[in-house]
Amino acid sequence: MEDNFTEILEHAQSEFKKQNYKQAEELYTKFISSCLQYRDCKASNLATAYNNRGQIKYFRVDFHEAVEDYTSAIKVDSGFETPFYNRGLIHYRLGFFDDAKSDFQQALKMNPDFEDAKVSLQQTLLDQQHKINRGY
Repeated sequence: MEDNFTEILEHAQSEFKKQNYKQAEELYTKFISSCLQYRDCKASNLATAYNNRGQIKYFRVDFHEAVEDYTSAIKVDSGFETPFYNRGLIHYRLGFFDDAKSDFQQALKMNPDFEDAKVSLQQTLLDQQHKINRGY
């Protein structure tokens, strides 16, 4: 049965790469639902599906739903650094600097060479300090 799920995931990823986000989101949702119903998927695949569906939601500025998907990805595979980074970006954009800092630090703990997370953490710390200096 896992082979059928893998085909759905591969098709979703193909559509994602082609920027056919509506189709990709539907396929990721189908994959996630099937995994949860039959419990016959690798955790890493389920986490990837949540993370990528979160990206689609991020692109259309559905931040709350994207955060939910990134958090689900983290719950499924707590060793997957990308959803920590992605969730951190949203926290940063919303001005939740402590949450962003925590997510970027967690991503870097798992992958110290994650350059985007390093840059984002540095920017978060700078912006947080500017906010404090302005008295907010």
